[in-house]
Amino acid sequence: MSTTTEQGYATGRARRERIIAAATELFGRVGFNGATMLEVASACSISRAGLSHHFPTKESLLEAVLETRDKEDLERFRRNGSQGTDGLGILRGMVDLAAHNSAVPGIIGLYAVLSAEAGSPDHPAHAYFISRYERIRRGTASALRRAADRGYLRAGVDQDAAAVELTAIMDGLQVQWLLDPTSVDMSAAIRRRIEELLTVPLYDA
Repeated sequence: MSTTTEQGYATGRARRERIIAAATELFGRVGFNGATMLEVASACSISRAGLSHHFPTKESLLEAVLETRDKEDLERFRRNGSQGTDGLGILRGMVDLAAHNSAVPGIIGLYAVLSAEAGSPDHPAHAYFISRYERIRRGTASALRRAADRGYLRAGVDQDAAAVELTAIMDGLQVQWLLDPTSVDMSAAIRRRIEELLTVPLYDA
């Protein structure tokens, strides 16, 4: 592969990433339905035709935005030891994700606005959010079951019910933080609730 071709690929990847970042901010601020492709193109200082070269439809751009966020979140969970057998890595990942999101309000806005919009069955992200919440609840319940197998979970905790609760707490904290960032420490709040469920410290076991 020639140097010129490699530079072309690198330029294309950088432009694609810039488009996704701009769409993330715009979708988080005005929603998918409220945003236009022309506005995304303008935010990236490219033409509408240039945007269409990378993303021919707004739905394809939304898919790329959500896919990018999921990949980044998955990597964050892996760094916290989500592959471990005691389930604590996934629970640590929840705390780390809350801390990370505090530094990127656009991500919180994105999920708060899009998840509300996606309540409509005809929204292009409707199926995504149903699947996402099922995956989160399932993964959290599995982590709690692994913790229970190690004796790390308090007696009487219903893992499936606790998974629903922790998912709801995360979302509720994000909405409160989005409205007033000074009102809540998201990572501290979710860590406190997780540790209430455990018989060991979350980070010292």
